[in-house]
Amino acid sequence: MPSFSEMREGDFAEKSLEVTGGLLDAFAAVSQDYNPMHMDEAYSSRSIFGRRVAHGMLPASVVGAILGTLLPGPGTVYLSQTLVFKAPVFIGDTVVVRAEIAAMDDVAGRVLLRTTARVEGGVQVLDGEAVILFRPA
Repeated sequence: MPSFSEMREGDFAEKSLEVTGGLLDAFAAVSQDYNPMHMDEAYSSRSIFGRRVAHGMLPASVVGAILGTLLPGPGTVYLSQTLVFKAPVFIGDTVVVRAEIAAMDDVAGRVLLRTTARVEGGVQVLDGEAVILFRPA
């Protein structure tokens, strides 16, 4: 885990997530989002996506995992997040979620990170920014 003074603009961390039907079921149980676009193959086959689509918040939630465990890690307080959902994620996709330090405020101990997610093959599915307060214990 880096100290605040060891972090630099451009530092980044990534996590991969393989999307499965079971993962969508588990995420629905936690989020209570049972939209048939995510849960019902017959319903979603008639949608603009043509098949079940993952919850947009599923890859977005991995940002929190990165911030709290990798960059910067324990001691991170997640203050805000903006999100733009750019493309759908489907069962069978592997999503690579990335958080990259864009700016740092040494006085306040705050860090701005660019947050993105891409499916393998390069299609960007998520874009945003996170602001964190970093004060490790």
